[in-house]
Amino acid sequence: MVGAMEETRIPGYFKNKGILVTGSTGFLGKSKHPRMLHEKDQQTKMKTRKKISKLVAAAACMHCDCARLHLFVMCSVIVCLDAVLVEKILRVQPDVKRVYLPVRAPDAESAKKRVETEVIGKELFGLLRETHGKGFQSFIEEKVVPLAGDIIHENFGVEGAQLAEMTPYVVGERQGVIQERPFKLGETLREDEPELRLDIDAELRLAMDYQRQLAGDDAEQKNERKAMKELGLARARGFGWPNTYVFTKALGEMALAQQQQEQPELAGVPVVIVRPSIITSIQRDPLPGWIEGTRTIDAILIGYAKQSLSCFLADLDLTMDVVSSLLYQAIPGDMVVNAMMAAAAAHASSPPEKPQPPPPQPQPPTVYHATSSLRNPAPYAVLYRTGLRYFSDFPRVGPDGRPVRARRVHFFATVAAFTAYMVLRYRLPLELLRLLNVLCCGLLSGLCADLGRKYDFVMRLVDLYGPFALFRGIFDDANVERLRLAMAAGDRAEFNFDPKTVDWDDYFYGVHIPGVMKYVLK
Repeated sequence: MVGAMEETRIPGYFKNKGILVTGSTGFLGKSKHPRMLHEKDQQTKMKTRKKISKLVAAAACMHCDCARLHLFVMCSVIVCLDAVLVEKILRVQPDVKRVYLPVRAPDAESAKKRVETEVIGKELFGLLRETHGKGFQSFIEEKVVPLAGDIIHENFGVEGAQLAEMTPYVVGERQGVIQERPFKLGETLREDEPELRLDIDAELRLAMDYQRQLAGDDAEQKNERKAMKELGLARARGFGWPNTYVFTKALGEMALAQQQQEQPELAGVPVVIVRPSIITSIQRDPLPGWIEGTRTIDAILIGYAKQSLSCFLADLDLTMDVVSSLLYQAIPGDMVVNAMMAAAAAHASSPPEKPQPPPPQPQPPTVYHATSSLRNPAPYAVLYRTGLRYFSDFPRVGPDGRPVRARRVHFFATVAAFTAYMVLRYRLPLELLRLLNVLCCGLLSGLCADLGRKYDFVMRLVDLYGPFALFRGIFDDANVERLRLAMAAGDRAEFNFDPKTVDWDDYFYGVHIPGVMKYVLK
């Protein structure tokens, strides 16, 4: 299939096709209700996994029936990568038929406003806006179709008329080279417990039962969220994943594969999984440095910029590598979108002239690691070095109007060394200060609070990102490289995702760090 890319350029592949992109405004990531698991929604929520799979299956079947509808299931929390994808499709192929964006909204008008505000209104669309000039709004209205709906409803709440129109990796704390392969149903990352199995339905029941218990105890919403987060983290780490984010990504991959196994009519449907690294700001187009939201590396950069980070757990000789935001590795967001579009074009089968029987066995999904650790690794030292240089050349201005002098950060290559430092540098002085504060009738309360905030900030960062900081794995990207080499020569420049083309010193200093300062730390 990949060989066909020599004959068909990627932009041409998207011509006259309908594209369904979930997650463009947090469709799957934002809660509509204060409590996500009401008693009345128990059965509906138990079907959520199947409904997500049905959305994938329906879109895939529509493609096989020549309806030219393709589906990108996006995560709405990764640098707003979905918006980058939408912009790229509209820019390189203005003759795309439609781009459908499911939005959690009560009606069509609300959905339209959300898309205008949270997607199209972004500065990211500046180049497209400049290209179309006064016709930009009419172009968007013609090509972008907001779909008001909710994942808990049948057909996701999409009305019949719109529905009729539409139907014409994730790894844990491992070492060595990690292959591009799909997860097996029930697989865990606990190599020390080979008999341990992961049951998706059991995990859903556990989450619902626990939240029902919290609701029965009249727990405050804030406390309920905290308790549910703690449960999710415990379950994720119990199976070998460092947090709930990557844990649920793995569950999604397994659910998708299971749905394909259980429905014979889906056996011939091509399924591709792109596992990106920790996605950093756009390197080239449409807007170098653009980024939205705070992610792993950025949280550390912001902490350093605000002078609230004086130490961290990291081995400066290790590379930064992350799959599905799991392991530290920088990969620009536009490169990930380019890889996604290339993979879609490479794996889409041409609609047959006559209905064909499905193959006897479904083919496993093809996995692509959009990473850089194998071909162009970026050591932590590069980020630290460029960060120190950037904030020395462009110091932030403090509350008193004076430039804030860049200072060095202490890095510790082992958990034991970091823990000892935190105890001696912060924990013991904090306990002593609290005792003195009591003796002084609260005169030192402000100092206690300030030191406590700094301690909590560093410990929270380490708790969230510590499992990644000392990660020693390297991600195989043979599939991605084969995909790149199979592309037409003209596409390789327009849809570049070769990590070897990134100069990490120049990128961090001249693109990413300025982007974080401009678009995140406004």
